[in-house]
Amino acid sequence: MSDDEREEKELDLTSPEVVTKYKSAAEIVNKALQLVLSECKPKIKIVDLCEKGDSFIREQTGNMYKNVKKKIERGVAFPTCISVNNTVCHFSPLASDESVLEDGDVIKIDMGCHIDGFIAVVAHTHALQQGPVSGRAADVIAAANTAAEVALRLVRPGKKNKDVTEAIQKVAAAYDCKIVEGVLSHQMKQFVIDGNKVVLSASGPDTRVDEAEFEENEVYSVDIVTSTGEGKPKLLDEKQTTIYKRAVDKNYHLKMKASRFIFSEISQKFPIMPFSARALEEKRARLGLVECVNHDLLQPYPVLHEKPGDLVAHIKFTVLLMPNGSDRITSHPLQELQPTKTVDDPEIKAWLALATKTKKKGGGKKKKGKKGDKAEDTADAEPMDTTATKDEAPKE
Repeated sequence: MSDDEREEKELDLTSPEVVTKYKSAAEIVNKALQLVLSECKPKIKIVDLCEKGDSFIREQTGNMYKNVKKKIERGVAFPTCISVNNTVCHFSPLASDESVLEDGDVIKIDMGCHIDGFIAVVAHTHALQQGPVSGRAADVIAAANTAAEVALRLVRPGKKNKDVTEAIQKVAAAYDCKIVEGVLSHQMKQFVIDGNKVVLSASGPDTRVDEAEFEENEVYSVDIVTSTGEGKPKLLDEKQTTIYKRAVDKNYHLKMKASRFIFSEISQKFPIMPFSARALEEKRARLGLVECVNHDLLQPYPVLHEKPGDLVAHIKFTVLLMPNGSDRITSHPLQELQPTKTVDDPEIKAWLALATKTKKKGGGKKKKGKKGDKAEDTADAEPMDTTATKDEAPKE
């Protein structure tokens, strides 16, 4: 118990070293996202892009903390996923998969990095086309982005998780979109990507979570997924699942040799963080993973789909609830969007007008941050309609 207490005391944002590790992980994952995005072109194999993202994170984190006495764990906290059009999430195929990007695809890139277990995650949506994005693709991306901006302003000390759930559903409805059910935003702690404090994206009769209040010095992964469809995704094919996480509290004596081999490899290489089956020996993995999942030794991250023709957008960011306000440490600028809807709702506008930093009136000194952060507090905090986005277009 004393270990837990010590961990609570020492290893949160009150320690400057912890903040540094979060920000270093964020810097790497933001660059990895930029790299993958720059390589997204028609006919490029999705698996190659996923591998590129993971390799970059491994390489960059590998260069840090090399000469310290105590070994510091670092690397991929969530494997790179590239989910296209009506595919909602977790598509990170095996090496043998031939899926490629096509012109006009709406691409969701999702990835995570950690340094010493302090995790930064990010997801971004991009339409593979020249020029401004219009029509329903623009609506669904704008809905996710505006919902993310509202969530950034409501995930703050004193607010409750249900405040965020209600607000983001209202934003999605303003764009005639739905928040996808089953997506959770989680508190994150050292080596914990999915902490117990959660924010439900869409409230429904089957999905309930404990009410929780946000507190200073907490870290959250805010996860927003919007759809032009019903927002009730389905698992179409279990064989598509390639991302798993070791369930550390479960034990079972596996019967098959292949399962024991794979589970031993997982326990050595990926004891805590989610991983891709690509990193395992492919033939043995297929066979062994099934028994591991059936006995709850692994938690699968299924590939979910909306109906064909639906479009899904995903924005995820990491936010540190610092004493001077919320610090969003992962993001990427959007393309120019020309949504068919404009947001006139006064409540949404009021949420977007909230500051993310607690600054003295009269605009004192700006806190120094990454280049991308400054836009977050001002330009992005507008409903994503035609007028708001044109100003941002030249960034890409």
